[in-house]
Amino acid sequence: MSAMNQTIENITVIGLGLIGASFAAAFTASRSSARVFGVDVSADSVDKAKREGWICGGSTPEDSAFREFVMTGNLPDGAGEAQGEAAFHICDLVMLAVPVDAAEGYLKKLAAWGYPNIVTDTASTKARIVDMAERNLLYPERYIPGHPMAGSEKNGINGANPRLFAGAHWILCPDSRTPEAYYPQMHEMLTGIGARVINMPREDHDQAVAVVSHVPHIVASSLVRLAYQHAEDEGDTGIFRLAAGGFKDSTRIAAGSPGLWSGILTDNADAILTNLDRFQTIIGQFQEALRASRDEGDRTKLHRLLEKSSEVRKAVPARWLPDTERMYEARINMENRPGSVARIVSAASELGCNIQSIDIDHITSSTAVLSLVLTDEGDRAQLKASLDDWGYPTSIEPLSAKEYRHVDE
Repeated sequence: MSAMNQTIENITVIGLGLIGASFAAAFTASRSSARVFGVDVSADSVDKAKREGWICGGSTPEDSAFREFVMTGNLPDGAGEAQGEAAFHICDLVMLAVPVDAAEGYLKKLAAWGYPNIVTDTASTKARIVDMAERNLLYPERYIPGHPMAGSEKNGINGANPRLFAGAHWILCPDSRTPEAYYPQMHEMLTGIGARVINMPREDHDQAVAVVSHVPHIVASSLVRLAYQHAEDEGDTGIFRLAAGGFKDSTRIAAGSPGLWSGILTDNADAILTNLDRFQTIIGQFQEALRASRDEGDRTKLHRLLEKSSEVRKAVPARWLPDTERMYEARINMENRPGSVARIVSAASELGCNIQSIDIDHITSSTAVLSLVLTDEGDRAQLKASLDDWGYPTSIEPLSAKEYRHVDE
């Protein structure tokens, strides 16, 4: 995968659990040319993925077929030839869909084999796995951390669903060293399975997911324990019959795998502990306001706290639906130098501008035009001003729905 506009086709997915198997299924369904090789410590999981048609081949980690597919694209005994695959080639991308504790061994394997293309991951935390990649990969600049913000109360391959990522955020964390071809190729791959790609600096990721994912998991688990403790203390086992609607919705994630989540929470302990302290402060404010309401008849503080939370929550859309009549094309004149694309997409993300598609037209060996199709979100005026200030002359114009469909085609 050396050409700029070449799409990702050959992929190895390491780890056929909920995320890895769902991605394999989604990617295979998204394009006829897809070839996905699955690797898992469980031969049963590999066999299931084959039976479902999610992968064209697979093996356990120690099987030589693993290295063979990664480095040549070939399957044992020519399997897959009947599908009309004529020109197999080295894997375009290797995805680590395993817990962080298991990732380092695979990174070392890829380095020992001299694997030269994109490596990504699906881990919920980034600090430790980024450090592993820096220390172990032969080409660490070709590693792009990733995090699909999707999940299910069902664990493992039996919960796999090719629609799992439809409408879900998938965070990517390129940096200034990322080869300019890689981010557009990954963006196309992920939007092709229905994901909404969000670009985020690596150093910001763990704090952000602590607030929106990890602390909520602890809170959900705490609510379940509160109900259980009440049932134990009061002998009121009927409380769970009352736990409908809101309680079930707010505690659904507590049913997640304890083994998986204990690892995730430990990996991000510093950020989580910081935000648990903040959360306890907020709970304290509610306690103080509630006492004032009960003891003094003054509901002012309680009303203000509830009102502010209500306003913020109502501003969060239940589901993201782009207005296809209000797409915009940003055309950005830039120099061909490392880090330019990553800097631009980071700026767009920070200003809330969501990128639907991305393309690069090389004008000369040193200049190019980056074309971004943007949704109707974010501060496009500030994005243009920032890019102009950086010496990237930019135009942003409305794009009709008809034109956008043409771009997609």
